[in-house]
Amino acid sequence: MTQTMDLFDVSGRVACITGASSGIGRRAAMTLAAAGAKIVGVARREAELDSLCDEIGPLASRVIADVTDRGGLEQLVKDVSAPFGPPDILLHAAGINPRQVADDVTTDAWDQTLHLNVTAPFFLSQAFVPSMKAKGWGRIVTFASLQSTRAFPGGIAYGTSKGAITQLTRAMAEAWSRYGITSNAIGPGFFPTELTATVFDDESRAARNAAQTCVGRNGRLEDIDGPVLFLCSKASAFVTGQVLMVDGGFTAK
Repeated sequence: MTQTMDLFDVSGRVACITGASSGIGRRAAMTLAAAGAKIVGVARREAELDSLCDEIGPLASRVIADVTDRGGLEQLVKDVSAPFGPPDILLHAAGINPRQVADDVTTDAWDQTLHLNVTAPFFLSQAFVPSMKAKGWGRIVTFASLQSTRAFPGGIAYGTSKGAITQLTRAMAEAWSRYGITSNAIGPGFFPTELTATVFDDESRAARNAAQTCVGRNGRLEDIDGPVLFLCSKASAFVTGQVLMVDGGFTAK
């Protein structure tokens, strides 16, 4: 019988994390590194990525890139693969929420949101699928949201992108799971990150959100560790096409 902890061991695996400069992406990079993975962090902010690499040590590298740059995809794939080889794990944490109400949504904000939150994860995944197929093993993790199924004020572009993520997750699972490549999504509740700063800056709003959960509080970054490690390891070998809501029961009420 496989030892329990071996199920969550990702030693020797290469993990590429987009949006690794802050928030959930950074936390996921630290979690996977602690479990033995080699880390390639991707983001636009060099200083923050350098800080991440300094904290993890020699088994971490970084790529400064804009994942929405379609013309730069080929170079991005090369740069991500250069330090440790093609990744076994892709965790797409880069995202944006312009927080525009429906009447004020601009075409630029709409395009940027859909490109970063949906288009980039798919095409970066597609680019690395051949190497995952060759190994017979791969993990693709995207990020859904409470807004994947609920409409929030000022969230029409973001919510549309996160609704799309749920279907993208299922479609990638259908396409590639037969080759040992699973595709799943995490749906966070309210966590304190740069993306949700305006929510947590409003204490009464943050308190209302906490009261909506079953556990009676908002998320802490450490709450994401277990779900990330589960979906990126052999523990989830028979789990694919799923959205795991990590929301303290927000969507259960």
